[in-house]
Amino acid sequence: MTEQNINEQILNSPLTKEQAKKQWVKHTKDMDLKHSFTFDEMWDTAAELRKKKDFRDQITLAHEALEKNENAMTGEELHTYNPVKHTFADNCYVREIFNPAGQLIVTKIHKKEHPFFLMKGKMSILTENGVVELEAPHHGITKPGTKRIIYTHTDCVFITVHGTDKKTPEEAEEEVIAKNFDDPVL
Repeated sequence: MTEQNINEQILNSPLTKEQAKKQWVKHTKDMDLKHSFTFDEMWDTAAELRKKKDFRDQITLAHEALEKNENAMTGEELHTYNPVKHTFADNCYVREIFNPAGQLIVTKIHKKEHPFFLMKGKMSILTENGVVELEAPHHGITKPGTKRIIYTHTDCVFITVHGTDKKTPEEAEEEVIAKNFDDPVL
C-alpha cells in the first residue's frame, strides 16, 4: 500500500476526523513515512476537494433539470435574447454577452483562468461558497473549472477575455471551454 493510497483511503472513508487521524498516524508509523504536511493540512485540503466535487455534482444536476424544463431557452432562441459579440485582438478573444433582466443562466465550464468584467447591471451568482451579488462596474478572475448559475436582476453586459491564438469563436471556445468536469485540463 502506498502513501497516496493510504491518504485516499482515509480521506474517502466515512470516518470521523479523529478516527481518520488515528489510522493515518498508525499507517505512517507502520510504514516509517515522513510527510511534508500535517494530518490537519491533508484533512482541510480533502474537505475543500470534497466541497468542490459536491458543488460540481449539484450544479450539473441543476443544469440538467433546467435544460429539461419546457420553458428553458436553448440554441437559437437563447442567442436571440442573449446576443454575443466576438472580438479578436493580438492573442486575445473577447466575448461580450448581453443578458436581459430576470434570467436564470447556467454558464459553460471554463478551462482556463481569465479576467471577467460586469460592465452593466446587477446579478447574483451561485458559487461553491454561496451566492455572491455583483453590480457593475465589477471585475474579477475566473478560475479553471468554474461553472456558474446566474440570476440577472437587471439587464447585464458581461465580458470575458481569453488568451488564445485562435481566430474564430468556435476554435476559441474549443480551447477555453470544457465539455464536462472530467476534462483533463481541470
